[in-house]
This record gives sequence, structure tokens and C-alpha cells, in this order.
Amino acid sequence: MKKRALFIDRDGTLVIEPPIDYQLDSLEKLEFYPKVIRNLYFIRSQLDFEWVMVTNQDGLGTPSFPEETFWPAHNLILKTLEGEGITFDDILIDRSFPEDNSPNRKPRTGMLGKYMSGEYDLENSYVIGDRPTDMELAYNLGAKGIWLHEPDEALLAQMPQRPVLVTTDWDRISEFLFAGERVAEIHRITKETDVYVQLNLDGTGNTHISTGLGFFDHMLEQIGKHAGIDLTIQVKGDLEVDEHHTIEDTALTLGEALLKALGDKRGIERYGYTLPMDDCLCSVVLDFGGRPWLVWNAEFNRERIGDVPTEMFLHFFKSLSDSARMNLNIKAEGQNEHHKIEGIFKALARSLKMAIHRDIYHYNLPSTKGLI
Repeated sequence: MKKRALFIDRDGTLVIEPPIDYQLDSLEKLEFYPKVIRNLYFIRSQLDFEWVMVTNQDGLGTPSFPEETFWPAHNLILKTLEGEGITFDDILIDRSFPEDNSPNRKPRTGMLGKYMSGEYDLENSYVIGDRPTDMELAYNLGAKGIWLHEPDEALLAQMPQRPVLVTTDWDRISEFLFAGERVAEIHRITKETDVYVQLNLDGTGNTHISTGLGFFDHMLEQIGKHAGIDLTIQVKGDLEVDEHHTIEDTALTLGEALLKALGDKRGIERYGYTLPMDDCLCSVVLDFGGRPWLVWNAEFNRERIGDVPTEMFLHFFKSLSDSARMNLNIKAEGQNEHHKIEGIFKALARSLKMAIHRDIYHYNLPSTKGLI
């Protein structure tokens, strides 16, 4: 069986990178990244990765960065981590300047030949770092990238491959490595519709929605944005007939994707929201307990909102409940019809966000039955 590895950057990932000169050249500058130690211990004790520190230290050993200013802080980092049960199997330091174009400098792989010999399962290994060059290193290795950074679509668009996780929280990194990705891709084709749904429950709210119905697109975008779910929905439906099949089949496909992405549901909160929107009060309470049911208490006085018949909202949520095998209880009060239905979709999103939250430190099935 091939070995897996974590290739972990140092500055900006394990410790805070000093501003201005970016050199950790004194003990006074040493500050560990928030929550990093407890999560490194969890990952080290629970998972079977080999650990490799890979760091660029510009000009180490030259007058601009003397050896004697580097090693005290570096050794204290290692000693502190070792005292918490955290050790590295390999530590690789490139000393070159960027203009040297050294083959050993990240994102180049000159120091990593051992790991590219076929002995390691690089496809299921990860590079964890705070810079785009770390993500480029992952691509060059054939590994996956975890970007410890605020979401930045401009930078992400420039990367040769999108990181599998973008976060500033080491808790999320532990959760991802321990419990895995929660993604799903469903393509449903009938004589009436062609529906493609791709989602990532642990995303950043990035959405790409196109159903042919502008108002429906706007509502579906609320789900991704306010639940923090990356959501792509592309639909070609028989709108020349009417909107029914497009909306129903979108709900069925989205529900199926939610069910698939949740997997065995271990560690999730399971339950989840009430929110106001101007004159409206909307409540969407759900349970991913495996038993579909819909309680609908929302009335509309307009026949249509935008290009969507109001009668289809009940049908959308009934189809979603059935396909995702969840209990939905929806209520809405208010005068403005647009606000009312938008409030329902936003409340659904927040309810989803609560219910899909996963706790790897209490990684149990949220049921006394042993199955949901």
C-alpha cells in the first residue's frame, strides 16, 4: 500500500509570518497560528500521513538572513510541537532567493524527488500552505491543495488547479482530513429536463446558477450564499410548455445531491432557522432524519413572482424534502410576496448551514436508532 504525505508550509501556516520583512529571525517574532497545535496533534494521532515541512527561507545563510538568527526560533517551533506529540518525518528548507530560480524552491519540486518516485500516493496527499505557490506546488506534485487563506476568487482563478479546501481555520483542516470531502455531482436527464447539480457542503458560498428562470436563479443563489455551500445548478427544461418540470426536477436533483454529500451523516448537527426580512418573518426548520415530510404554511396573493408561478414554491419544497429525505416545516408571515419567498429560501439556507455543521470531536451518528 502506498504511503500518503502532508506537505506543510511553515511561515503563515504553522506560525504567523512576520510582516514587513517576512523573516522569523528572533524569538520575539515567534507566534503560532491560532488553533494549530491542537489540530496538528489531532491529525498526527488520528491519521496515517507522513509529515513533510517544506519551506522557502530567502537567503538563509547570507548577510541578509544569518544562520544564527534563524535556528533559535526554528528549533523552538520544533521543540514546542514535539512536546505536544507532533513531529515531522522530513524537513526541507530551500535557502535561495526568488531571482535564483532554484529548482528546489517552491513551487518547484527539486527537494521532493523522494516523494515522486512512485512510492507515495500523491493523488491522496495534500499540500497545506498560505500562498498561491503552495497550491502550485500541489499541482506540480500531483497532490491536492489546502489553502490557508481568505477566499479570493481573483487569485483562485490564476491557480493551475483549485484547492480542495480554502479556509483560515485549522479546525476546518482537521475536519476535512479526518472526515473527508462532502461533495456530490448529480446529472438527471429526462424527456422534459436536463439538470446538472454539483455541490460542496464545506464550500464558501460560490454559486453558478442557470435554470432559464431569472427569479428561480435568484432564490437558488440564496441557498448557496447563506448556507456557505458551493453550488452549481445548470438546467435545460421544457419552458416552452411551462415552468413545472424545470422547478420540480431541479428540486429533486438538488435534494439527491444533498443526500449523497451528507454520506452517513456522522457528526452533523442534523437539525436546524427563523429570520426576518423587512416586513416578513420566515421559519424553515428541518431534520435530516431520513423521513421526508413537509409542513407548508405560506400563502401568496400574487399568481407569479418574477417568472415563477407562486404555486410552484410548495411543489419545489415538497420535491426537495422527498429527494433529500428530510423533514421540512416552513412558515412565512408578511405582506411583500417577494420578501416572503426570498426569506423562506434564506431561512432554508441558514437552516441547512446549522444542520450540516460537522463536529469531528463528537463524530457520532445523531440518532438513537443507529441509522438515519
